[in-house]
Amino acid sequence: MSQKVLVVDDEESIVTLLQFNLEQSGFSVTTAMDGKSALDEAANQKFDLIVLDLMLPELDGLEVCKQLRQNKVMTPILMLTAKDDEFDKVLGLELGADDYLTKPFSPREVVARIRAILRRTQATASEKETKKEVHKLVIGDVEIHPDNYEVFLRNQPMELTPKEFELLLYLVNHKGRVLTRDQLLNAVWNYEFVGDTRIVDVHISHLREKIEPNTKKPVYIKTIRGLGYKLEEPALNE
Repeated sequence: MSQKVLVVDDEESIVTLLQFNLEQSGFSVTTAMDGKSALDEAANQKFDLIVLDLMLPELDGLEVCKQLRQNKVMTPILMLTAKDDEFDKVLGLELGADDYLTKPFSPREVVARIRAILRRTQATASEKETKKEVHKLVIGDVEIHPDNYEVFLRNQPMELTPKEFELLLYLVNHKGRVLTRDQLLNAVWNYEFVGDTRIVDVHISHLREKIEPNTKKPVYIKTIRGLGYKLEEPALNE
């Protein structure tokens, strides 16, 4: 069965271009021209990935992304941004987007980026199916169930985006080790990211907001100045 992609953009030429190239690559494509229609489509059917433009009528891409995550729709999102608006890119990632591409882009790059995201999603699903025993990783008050793609904080379920989950899992599996931003980028995003490593900082910040008792004094994810990050077991007095 073809993987289903929702393409959301208000420029008809871009929608047509993406739909043609994605369908030629074997994907099943649904399109939407505004933010409200995108939310309606996402509510009515399950997609494997959403390509979401930032500048949309009705509701902009940032609001669409925000509402999707609030509604527990954790489908991976590839965000399209105009030129080099760093603020919108960072905000989009903070709201739960998994990746972004800057216009203009080549259709081949979009297809490659989508396949990279879906490969990671499929690999995780495949690992879940092949493992016979459900195991968990525990650090402090955080409990991770890799087989079920679930995270609990003080026994309460947490909502993480696919990227946040993969990043947290990698940090926990390398507990106590200093990891550079480049290491995290290569391990979690699995390709040379266009731009710089600030995408790692954004996701680290987002994770801290969800698991740290006090983001100004993190007890789990420590910043190692000039090097990167390290995940530690919180001390009892912290």
